[in-house]
Amino acid sequence: MTVFLVIGGIGLVLLLASLVFGDIFEAFDVGEGGFSGIAAGVGAVVFGASGVIAQSSGLPVVWAYAIGVGFAVVAFLVSQAVVKRLSETEDAPPPPLDGAFGMTTATTGPSGGEVRLEGVRDLEARLCWAEEEIAAGTRVVVVAVSGSRVQVRPV
Repeated sequence: MTVFLVIGGIGLVLLLASLVFGDIFEAFDVGEGGFSGIAAGVGAVVFGASGVIAQSSGLPVVWAYAIGVGFAVVAFLVSQAVVKRLSETEDAPPPPLDGAFGMTTATTGPSGGEVRLEGVRDLEARLCWAEEEIAAGTRVVVVAVSGSRVQVRPV
């Protein structure tokens, strides 16, 4: 029973570390993204738990190992498929804003203003600034990005 508890405990630590700090194996490029620390942790936890339950039910040690391995493989494969599917649905990074065109919606100058950008998916309206004062309704182009703010100049 000690083997099941130790492997289950290691799996729990691996699972928690992967959830808190990000996938551990991804940082080491193990399996080129094909192997998830979360899935390995789930498999080890299920192996330990099912082995302990099987032994506590009075089954022979051989059956406890067989049940533990069987359930661990199934749990690993299912969780690996879920992790892979979730990672494939991640949003693409936003497009670069340098060179984007837009229209100022407020008077803009060194102290700030606002611009409505064209063709940008995440935010259409952004805080902006310019080296010179630009009237509202002027067509501008983004020349620099600083955090969520953009620097613009008239076209």
